Amino acid sequence: MTVLTRFYRKIRFGPPIVVVSGLPRSGTSMMMQMLAAGGLAPLTDGIRTADESNPEGYFELEAVKTLDKLPSAQAAQANGDQAWLANARGKAVKILTPLLQYLPDTYNYRVILMQRPLDEVVISQNTMLARAGEATDVVPAGSVIKQYEAHLRKVQAMLASRACFQTLTVRYGDVIADPRDQAEKVDQFVGGGLAIDRMAAAVHEGLYRNRTAQPRTGYSRTDESR
Repeated sequence: MTVLTRFYRKIRFGPPIVVVSGLPRSGTSMMMQMLAAGGLAPLTDGIRTADESNPEGYFELEAVKTLDKLPSAQAAQANGDQAWLANARGKAVKILTPLLQYLPDTYNYRVILMQRPLDEVVISQNTMLARAGEATDVVPAGSVIKQYEAHLRKVQAMLASRACFQTLTVRYGDVIADPRDQAEKVDQFVGGGLAIDRMAAAVHEGLYRNRTAQPRTGYSRTDESR
């Protein structure tokens, strides 16, 4: 996207919505916690509360889950079904990757795309499912990882092709290893002014569970920041 295009969109559509995205169990809740600690207001409803899988909370908004059920952006806005999006400008909201494609072009989005080795993602998802008493061996892990890889490639291509999106890819392991460095990059990406030290202090290494011996397994080949 050119400088002129970004300038036009900023004037036309207002402050960006900061979107924290990724697969489930990829570090999205951690990033939301960092942003909130840094002073960027999170758009949440508190319906899903903290539990053993996410002791610090999920930072979710139930209305996000209806994005794929809207008949069209125009009709949804006319019916008030996307009123929460207007309220999200200048705030942070968590939207997992399968729903990003349904966001309307009538807003600006700065997407922080969390990436974590996909074998760790699958292990963490299975652990959470086991706690809930659900089956975890329905599909082999290798097949799940291949599907996730294909999904993430499509998501990254979609984000790069639409003018409403600017994207910063953040690796979960990099945040754990050097939270201040990653906090500085995120602060710069969202426009500056956040409390870097507080963001870094919100990262708890002890919550990095389900680690694997190969920390880069499953990263997309196209995970560079845009």
